[in-house]
Amino acid sequence: MTADSVTTAAPTPARHRPSVMDVARLARVSVGTVSNVLNRPERVSPRTRSRVESAIAELEFVPSESARQLRAGRARSVGAIVLDVGNPFFTALTRGVEDRIGADGLALLVSSSDDDPERENRALQLYEQHGVRGVLVTPASAERADLHALRARGTTVVLMDVDGEDELPSVSVDDVLGASLPVAHLLELGHRRIALLNGPLTIHQCADRLAGARLAVVNAGLDPDEVLVEVPLPSLNAEHGTLAAERLLAMPESTRPTAIFCVNDLVALGALSTLVRAGVPVPDGVAVVGYDDVPWAAMLVVPLTTVRQPTHEIGWTAADLLLRLDGEDAVGPTRVRFAPELVVRRSSDPGA
Repeated sequence: MTADSVTTAAPTPARHRPSVMDVARLARVSVGTVSNVLNRPERVSPRTRSRVESAIAELEFVPSESARQLRAGRARSVGAIVLDVGNPFFTALTRGVEDRIGADGLALLVSSSDDDPERENRALQLYEQHGVRGVLVTPASAERADLHALRARGTTVVLMDVDGEDELPSVSVDDVLGASLPVAHLLELGHRRIALLNGPLTIHQCADRLAGARLAVVNAGLDPDEVLVEVPLPSLNAEHGTLAAERLLAMPESTRPTAIFCVNDLVALGALSTLVRAGVPVPDGVAVVGYDDVPWAAMLVVPLTTVRQPTHEIGWTAADLLLRLDGEDAVGPTRVRFAPELVVRRSSDPGA
């Protein structure tokens, strides 16, 4: 057996990437003139500018964006840190951010903290090293020292979906009001044993939604400790909503809650799916309410009653506030709060 002969071609030398100096040499101008054409074209005469632009086209020169940023002193990117970018709520939120900064030709960098303050801080450090224009953050805890320190070093910081009670600029929703609406709705329907599937109270939204749920019960003249059955969840996802619903179904029927208020729609999805699989009628057996009104909430086999937030508008407004604070004109409010809205569907009201 003979081996086939193989001809190996010599490797093609890597093409030299044209530099500013190459452009200057071809256009017969100084490097400074090329820099002015790229960054301050109004300073260059039309004839010289045309010669430089022709050299750029002939060499297929691509300016280094990082170098451009250093020369101009203005970053072309914004950083965002959310609790979980896989959550449809935060997906819509970041889309709002992207739509706003994209109008100014900026790019968006996104990280998930996964409710972990250390992971959040690592992302903050990376964004600062990258030299972003500013950072939009949904904090993983009530501790804001790292954010204040970042701001003190010159990076604009705006909180998203959390109120800036500690003087940090913010765009948020009234979560106390938001949680009181569905609980008041369930109480009006006659429910007197309501499970509250909530996350860690170190998360600002979870603490506010607990406060809102208790407020609704108090306003109805009832005792929150008797009405609310708090079920703590380590993470706010469908998996833990499923596990929580399974625990509730294992309770004696005489003490089992007749309604479930979930801190977000992902948790509600897990709880609702578990009830349906177990053959529990919703809402006649157990009513279910979520929070966020993600796009698929109305399309579930039992359409989900939930609290609607202006998600895209929150992101857009937070990004607009960041750019305004970073610019010369910083006039206007630095704390914006939106009002939520209860959307009643069949998961709580059979007549909806």
